[in-house]
Amino acid sequence: MKASLIIKNIDNLITLRGENKPRIKEALKDIGIIKNGILALNGENIIYVGEGELPSDIIIDENTVVLDGTGKTVTPGLVDSHTHLVHGGSRENELAMKLRGVSYLDILAAGGGIHSTVKSTKEATFEELYNQAKKSLDRMISFGITTIEAKSGYGIDDFYTEKKQLEVAKTLNEDHPIDIVSTFMGAHAIPKMYKENPEVFVDIIINEMIPEVAKNKLAKFCDVFCEEGVFTVEQSRRILLAAREYGMEAKLHADEIKPLGGAELAAEIGCITADHLIAASDNGIKKMAEKGVIANLLPGTSFNLQTGEFAKARKMVEEGVPVALSTDYNPGSCPTENLQLIMSFASLIMKLTPEEVITAVTINGAASIGLENEIGSLEAGKQGDIVIFDSPNLEYILYHFGINHTDTVIKKGEIVYKKTC
Repeated sequence: MKASLIIKNIDNLITLRGENKPRIKEALKDIGIIKNGILALNGENIIYVGEGELPSDIIIDENTVVLDGTGKTVTPGLVDSHTHLVHGGSRENELAMKLRGVSYLDILAAGGGIHSTVKSTKEATFEELYNQAKKSLDRMISFGITTIEAKSGYGIDDFYTEKKQLEVAKTLNEDHPIDIVSTFMGAHAIPKMYKENPEVFVDIIINEMIPEVAKNKLAKFCDVFCEEGVFTVEQSRRILLAAREYGMEAKLHADEIKPLGGAELAAEIGCITADHLIAASDNGIKKMAEKGVIANLLPGTSFNLQTGEFAKARKMVEEGVPVALSTDYNPGSCPTENLQLIMSFASLIMKLTPEEVITAVTINGAASIGLENEIGSLEAGKQGDIVIFDSPNLEYILYHFGINHTDTVIKKGEIVYKKTC
């Protein structure tokens, strides 16, 4: 077979080889390192991963692209499996208020917070949302991200805006090298007009929004913000079970602030992920482990909000919960596209090992969006999504935090990013 691209002399080739399923406990640390590694692709797919030289049956000719991995670390393309990619505006104007100690509720009452983003997103045209999201995708790919999940949720009671967000994500998925998997999150907040009777809004989501999203194939997943003052456990259950009837898999913003029972609900109904989990109970963590629900942890949000509270990542690993890590990129609580920084936070603050961290943003991240059979590890037959890091080893990427270590990004066998200086 002819190789269209090879990477040779790789100091540290991190393959994540193994079963195509979320890794737990000790398996989180088994990252399949090959020293003096070599990797070959034919078109979009990987055809060989090994040590030393290519086998004789793989042909190289003058058209083969050859990259040198000397002094480099090579990993699968990174997966950012929780983002709010498509939105209007930004909220840097709230920074000064936060520094003065103004509470989030007071910012909200003044028209800020999520209300500000909802207003900006409603007012933005399709083209404006597209261009802003594309700029974020360009940043993401420069950090080694090759696949993301993108949620709606800034239309809330305005279903036209919810669909507009999903349609922007769908178009960008067709136009941009990064693969985008969409999630419908109309249940992101209770609109003011339904505060006295939220069940009316829940019925609208179930009977009007979900069928329309499914009919137009705009989302693979449905997500709900299950939290005190937002959607109750029972309301979240109703919405997610209704979405499942229409073919959408369930995700859940769970126990971010209060131990409401979101982790337990995620286990009960078999969500693919429960996200945030800062206040998850020990019982909820145990039940997630029993049911194989992936904990999608977002340390950048805790860092930015300066609450001092982070998800109990080490306990989750010890209990056997599969763990993924994501940016939670959004204009309010975590305005960063830098997944490498999140990886450092997970290690330095949450005490995950470098091996656990890279597993969380590759094969476990892929499993978080149902793509573990296609991406997330470097093995023959899988899609050629690869990052070459200008780093002598994995530990250095996390240790030397706050900078971009990416040298080259390959998506479906094509070089889509190359460091220029």
